Amino acid sequence: MSATLRRRIVISVAVFVAAVCVGAALGAGGDGDGKGKYLVRATFDNASFIIPGEDVKVAGVVVGSIDALDVDAQNRAVVVLRIDDPAFKPFRKDATCRVGLQSLIGEQFVECDPTKERGAGKALAPELTTIKDGDPGAGQHPLPLGQTSSPVGVDLLQNIMRVPQRQRLPLILNELGAGVSGNGEELNQAIKRASPVLQKADELVATLASQDKMLGKLTDDSDEILASLSDRRTDIGKFIKNAGDAGTATARHGDALEANFAKLPAFLKELGPATDRLGAFSDQASAAIDGFASEAASVNEATELLGPALKQGTPTLTSLGKVADQGRNTFPALLKDAQQINKLGTSLEPVGENLAKLSTSLDQTGSIESLMRLIYFYVGAINGEDSSGHYTRTALGFNSCVDRSPAFEDLGACSMQFIPPEEGSEDDASAARAKTSSALLGYLMGDGK
Repeated sequence: MSATLRRRIVISVAVFVAAVCVGAALGAGGDGDGKGKYLVRATFDNASFIIPGEDVKVAGVVVGSIDALDVDAQNRAVVVLRIDDPAFKPFRKDATCRVGLQSLIGEQFVECDPTKERGAGKALAPELTTIKDGDPGAGQHPLPLGQTSSPVGVDLLQNIMRVPQRQRLPLILNELGAGVSGNGEELNQAIKRASPVLQKADELVATLASQDKMLGKLTDDSDEILASLSDRRTDIGKFIKNAGDAGTATARHGDALEANFAKLPAFLKELGPATDRLGAFSDQASAAIDGFASEAASVNEATELLGPALKQGTPTLTSLGKVADQGRNTFPALLKDAQQINKLGTSLEPVGENLAKLSTSLDQTGSIESLMRLIYFYVGAINGEDSSGHYTRTALGFNSCVDRSPAFEDLGACSMQFIPPEEGSEDDASAARAKTSSALLGYLMGDGK
């Protein structure tokens, strides 16, 4: 069989499958006015075995159901999807939908992606437009054919081997081969839409073609990397084992890690200003670091000389450690004494306050200066000097001041008492004080009276 004939057979089979799918779609109908609902009007090449009420899913989660089936002006299948979950409304212009197998008995569902994933800071695609009033599917949101796919079921391919389909297939291949050869581009598009894998394969091939130089370099670099890894395969094996142990240990603390991740956003929010300040500090420290770099040789030499000093200081540090060990026993024993001293200090606090008041009073009234003046004049009064040297003026007095008496009847020379104001007039008190002072001065001077 020639290559041309084989190509025509393949094309004819694909056309037959597409014709069967379209025929099944023509037999289905429905309505979908979209009033009060969020309805997506998705166009498919093939909607066979799709019935209203089947699930509409996003990432495996049911978000709605198939509301109705219809056929557009080009005789293509139209599936109206009712989206009930508000979290997946609205669909964007980059949304995609595909037909999937619901069960082994042939039931199917529709899997959709309301929009493509985008990185942080990138705007979302616009929302799907709304069909105007008067047009088929008014109020619904159209999803074009280029963004849908309906894979051909295995059961349809197996039907070709049954009678009478397998008898009719050669007739179709013989009669339609020439017609199909003139519509290769349309057939190619239909085959691609029928298989999402082919769509992604074309994108993959295009991407690889644009990165051929990089891939070539990657291959060359991979040879060197794999050679190095081969030499250290034992270390890699140990790494994998240790990584497994670390993963097991991490799994045991899953709840704690989850709590840490919950606190991570707030930590990162606080970390931002800190990193800014750290960056400013590093900028300012660049000059100092450059200065250290110019003195690197001296710093290295000082570091080398520091080694012997540290070695000699080791015994001292060891001795300090022993002292610290003894202090663990000494300081707890001193704790009781410290507590008793603390209690004593609390008890002496009133005495200290009184002493403070006394010293303040003595300082403010000049008592200290007066006492010093008394001592000075007293010493000068009893100190005498003659041709023989210094002598002290003393005298042995025999008078009433020598005798001990419980009380004095008169106001003699030795009666040095303060006269209360109520016992005499002010003049009498002054005269008595003057007399007492004169007698005391005479006594100090050695009169003995």
